[in-house]
Amino acid sequence: MCNGKLCILTAHIQSNMYESDMPRRLFKRYMPDPSTIREHKSLRFLGRLLHDPNLWHLNRHSVARAMAVGLFAAFMPIPLQMLLAAALAVLVRGNMPIAVSLVWLTNPLTMPPVFYCTYKVGSWLMGQPPRHLPDEYTWDWVMSQMSTLWQPFLLGSLVTGLVLGALAYCLTMVYWRWWVARQWRRRKQRNL
Repeated sequence: MCNGKLCILTAHIQSNMYESDMPRRLFKRYMPDPSTIREHKSLRFLGRLLHDPNLWHLNRHSVARAMAVGLFAAFMPIPLQMLLAAALAVLVRGNMPIAVSLVWLTNPLTMPPVFYCTYKVGSWLMGQPPRHLPDEYTWDWVMSQMSTLWQPFLLGSLVTGLVLGALAYCLTMVYWRWWVARQWRRRKQRNL
């Protein structure tokens, strides 16, 4: 026994279980269990804030927010980017596992080219010609050039993180709406 809206919702869920929930199931398959993350020692400083259900749900807004803060944190040239992503996800109520996992876009293999590109963006924004890398890249060279490299590098990292985070937010929102509209059109065509 059910009322009209509940019956329609139940029929929708049963008829489109596989098709419409496929992206959600894909995310859930690879996401860690929320209790595991809540109990992680490096996230204890967030305390009860980790109990917000929006940090674990997969909906359009929480995923889009997670994409924004995760990409922003990935482009920050700081240690412990994952903690920054987790704290920002709590602040904006975005999906924490997605935000934290996006930080790994800048891993030890991708970090040098990504951060060189952010340095070039910062140099361009500051109107400075970017320095060219020497043939032999040494720690001494980096330390001697740090006084001139850090400002364009930091500016480029901030701007790139903000722009790509905003772009990821917008694209996620548009894609999610497109996906839902497509599912509604398909359902309508099947019911005709």
